Amino acid sequence: MALQWIDWISIIGFFVLSLAIGISVAKRAGSDATEFFASGRSMPWWLLGVSMVATTFSADTPNLVTDLVRQHGVSGNWMWWAFLLTGMVTVFIYAKLWRRSEVLTDVEFYELRYSGKAAAFLRGFRALYLGVFFNVVIMATVLLAAIKIGGVMLGLTPFQTIFWASLVTVLYSMLGGLRGVLITDFIQFIIAMAGAIYAAVIVVNLPEVGGLQNLLAHPLVEGKISLLPDFSDTNLLMTVLIIPLAVQWWSVWYPGAEPGGGGYIAQRMLAAKDEKNAMGATLFFNLAHYALRPWPWILVALASLVVFPDLTSLAAAYPNIDAGILKNDLAYSAMLTYLPSGILGLVVASLIAAVMSTISTHLNWGASYVVNDFYKRFLVQNPSEKKLVLVGRVTIFVLMLLAAILALFLSNALQAFHLMLQIGAGTGLLFLLRWFWWRINAASEIAAMVISFFVALYFEIIHPALGLPQIIEWKRLVLGVAITTIGWILVTLFSKPTKQETLLNFYRKIRPGGPGWKRILKKAKQSGADVDALIEEKWDLPSSLLGVFLGLLVIYNGLFTIGFWLYGNIFAGMITTTVSVVATLFLIKMWAHFRVR
Repeated sequence: MALQWIDWISIIGFFVLSLAIGISVAKRAGSDATEFFASGRSMPWWLLGVSMVATTFSADTPNLVTDLVRQHGVSGNWMWWAFLLTGMVTVFIYAKLWRRSEVLTDVEFYELRYSGKAAAFLRGFRALYLGVFFNVVIMATVLLAAIKIGGVMLGLTPFQTIFWASLVTVLYSMLGGLRGVLITDFIQFIIAMAGAIYAAVIVVNLPEVGGLQNLLAHPLVEGKISLLPDFSDTNLLMTVLIIPLAVQWWSVWYPGAEPGGGGYIAQRMLAAKDEKNAMGATLFFNLAHYALRPWPWILVALASLVVFPDLTSLAAAYPNIDAGILKNDLAYSAMLTYLPSGILGLVVASLIAAVMSTISTHLNWGASYVVNDFYKRFLVQNPSEKKLVLVGRVTIFVLMLLAAILALFLSNALQAFHLMLQIGAGTGLLFLLRWFWWRINAASEIAAMVISFFVALYFEIIHPALGLPQIIEWKRLVLGVAITTIGWILVTLFSKPTKQETLLNFYRKIRPGGPGWKRILKKAKQSGADVDALIEEKWDLPSSLLGVFLGLLVIYNGLFTIGFWLYGNIFAGMITTTVSVVATLFLIKMWAHFRVR
């Protein structure tokens, strides 16, 4: 397949525009570290929310969705749809708390919340563990998707794909800082969404597919369209629905869906002009991420079952693709090769936009850890702001290089998804409770991090190497959560608590409220501290939980509503539409009364 000149105009124009944005804000971005990594804490909710969506609108996400749909049907997406519970909790409970902290990164939070050498170690280690190791793994999965797109659609080698996908991204990320990333993300999201919708419309109407009605009635597809898994298949039910909804959402740390917020989501909240904008950004992100975006990808995935029923048919169509990366997720790229000239260029540009928006965010986010929480904190005393920006730009280049190398050793997006879930299994509850229970300390966090890593190492590498009977995915996840959670709770109870002064300062700044802090406030009052106003302050968690419930109704019903109307299920569509509208009206009324500072 060869791109025509009209296609190349779209692609080259997009590259030029992205680079121009980076150049236009380079001077302002380079003024100081707060501007480079947090846009001066002055960003509105809509720009931050779109940026969050654009970051998760990665080129590997439609590949992941395609993999899930081809293997488990549409209901397989509950493996990530369940994270909406995490998202709504973040919107209504944790977004305002993050903004109050006024830290530059969520890793800096550790020395605000904990005390002593353990807190300092945790901050420095997590800066490198998340900012370099984990971050590089995430970017490598994105580049893997780019490799598959480049191989199928453009006939490029993995090296050629990575080089061209990285070049402009690195340049505008190094020049424009977070402000450049946010502005570029806004444009990239529009292009990526338009490309995904265009692609779905054209693919569904291909002669081989025959339109939406024929697609849904096709023998290979009709058993895959249910929004809920087959309840008679216990293993599938546990894997894609029960465990994600009952365990995964609160117990697993996963980039973009961290319990209580974290990573680049926290970075966006910290860059908001105030608490209400932090909440609004996160709410918009969850609405777009879970309700608006999935269906174009799902339709293409379903159509791929008609054109490429199995991996054998994919291999026959693309004999030059390395067998090591020929998995079900390749089907998304394969379907896009059927697009006509003009539209093809737009869709390729949208896929490039998806890659670049995710990579640029992770580059800036990872560099913020390395610069603020390792270099500035441990290596150099009182560095100049210009020096911090320079180190950040160099770090961005190095992170990109490491991710490109690792991408060559991965085979599919679902593989990386399961690995990251397992590594983060059991740590989520700690991230939720550390704001509301004074007893959690730095030792708790270190224990959770270490135990979860070694449990994942055992289940993913050591156990198979020993030739022991295979443990199915959901059981591995539950065992990992149980072992890690029990481990960090025991460490919490038997380790030395955080200093009283640090805990009281944290409470004064954040005002989390709740019974988990009564002991600290009581002890402070006994020592003569003026904490009466803090003790008498009303806890707003109950009303926040109502907001969580309404948000779940709005977004899950929105997700189902689109599906029911596409399926032609008018009665169910009318019911879910009505519920969404009513819940939205209640949520709007509540929004004006949420207490923020």
